[in-house]
Amino acid sequence: MTPPVIHVAAALAVDDRGRALMVRKHGTTMFMQPGGKLEPGEHPLVALRRELGEELGLDLPAEAFTWVGTFEEDAANEPGHVVRADVYSVTVEAAAPVAAAEIAEFRWVELDDLDGIDLAPLSSRFLLPILLAQPEGAVDQPGG
Repeated sequence: MTPPVIHVAAALAVDDRGRALMVRKHGTTMFMQPGGKLEPGEHPLVALRRELGEELGLDLPAEAFTWVGTFEEDAANEPGHVVRADVYSVTVEAAAPVAAAEIAEFRWVELDDLDGIDLAPLSSRFLLPILLAQPEGAVDQPGG
């Protein structure tokens, strides 16, 4: 039997120092990229911008985001489910996020010092390795 799929949009967000923005939801232990579930018929980038506003107080223009790809992995907080994430990269000012709504805590993490951080499978297996492969944590920008 195929596990149920949770469709989300996620931000591979870094600051100007190449640190990754990670969030932890209330009642959970794992840190993951910020983002959230899509509403029915909602475009992933629209959902991502909405979620970043609701959960971190970020109001970022659509042109600030770059498409990275779609990834699937076991869901961190919903056993027996798979998460399918449409991922976009974005640079965020380090002082800008404020934890709100479902977010209990956020952290800026150094990519070379992830010991002791309980990471969601999608983050540890796919998303953080993308940043680690780039110089200074930058994600390649199309056409640039």
